[in-house]
Amino acid sequence: MSNQNTATPKAELAVMYEVNGEQIKLTPKIVQEYIVGEGGQITLPEFKFFTELCKVRKLNPFLKEAYCIKFGNNPAQIVVGKDAILKRAIVNPDFDGMQSGIIVLKPDGTVEERNGTFYLPDEKIVGGWARVFRKNWKNPTYCSVSFDEVSQKKKDGTLNSNWSSKGATMVEKVAKVRALRETFIEDLQGMYEADEMPIQPQEATAPEPIIIEQGEPQEATEQPQAVSFNDL
Repeated sequence: MSNQNTATPKAELAVMYEVNGEQIKLTPKIVQEYIVGEGGQITLPEFKFFTELCKVRKLNPFLKEAYCIKFGNNPAQIVVGKDAILKRAIVNPDFDGMQSGIIVLKPDGTVEERNGTFYLPDEKIVGGWARVFRKNWKNPTYCSVSFDEVSQKKKDGTLNSNWSSKGATMVEKVAKVRALRETFIEDLQGMYEADEMPIQPQEATAPEPIIIEQGEPQEATEQPQAVSFNDL
């Protein structure tokens, strides 16, 4: 009879939480295969950051409410779907409506703040604006952004596909998210729209994402262990 000790395999690291009555289970393998894909291999710290963010913010990545974008060995970028941040603000009981639009430079040299995203071919988009109303605030939150400041460009300096084909929609979206974040900081603190922060080294493929910036992750050298939000 052998006296050799048989090593007991460690259980795979898993994060479990509930969203709208549905149980969500995330493991490094699930996140890598079904959320990250083949863009790059995520590290353990990146897995922890992504899953704990989903858990705390009650986001379901399988419904495209959150993404983890990884390009090669570059730091992973944690991305929240545009609809998720808008929903978070709208369901706040103090939300009281929103107005938004674009800022255009007209052929005669005058600048006009306009509702919506319509503009003529001889007009130039120079910015976006948004106004968010909160029931328990006397004055609304107003935010305006410059097109040149927030538009995203490729390595050759030209606008990326989204900004070149639908610049009015993109710059209005940036203004809306900034105004919403400033109005409902208790729900949206630290959540940034993808078009406020250039995605490197190539364009992201996630639809209209919102980036939550994280620090430079370190390569994981430890063995998987139970995840605690306090460990982050």
